[in-house]
Amino acid sequence: MAHAAPTAPRRPQLTTGADTRHVSRSALVLPLLLGLVYGVWAAFIQRQMGPVDAGNVFYGILCGVVFAGCVFALARFGPRLAREPHAAAWGAFAGIAIGYLFSLTNESVLRSTAIGLAVAVATGLTAFYRYYTHED
Repeated sequence: MAHAAPTAPRRPQLTTGADTRHVSRSALVLPLLLGLVYGVWAAFIQRQMGPVDAGNVFYGILCGVVFAGCVFALARFGPRLAREPHAAAWGAFAGIAIGYLFSLTNESVLRSTAIGLAVAVATGLTAFYRYYTHED
């Protein structure tokens, strides 16, 4: 009667789905790594070839934490949205992030806006295409 033998209880699966409360390690590590890169990039641009000081380090940490938090929130709660707002959210986030980095280079506001808008449109269209073609 091997088929009637009790089995060991299964461990809960760690996923980032909308119906679970557990988060996988990769869902935490990827936003942190992206935030680290973004923070270092922002601090490097803001430094403008001067000496590294505590203000630059704090600025990089702050930018990285905000960026990582936004990436985590979009990855965690974005799939609950319909495909159009989900793609628009990723597009807006990418456009704002790149536009802000470009504004740190002391370029004009119009040029930063144009770069951010171009990145937002390209990212939004790419995300919409991906969500549209990989629909359940």
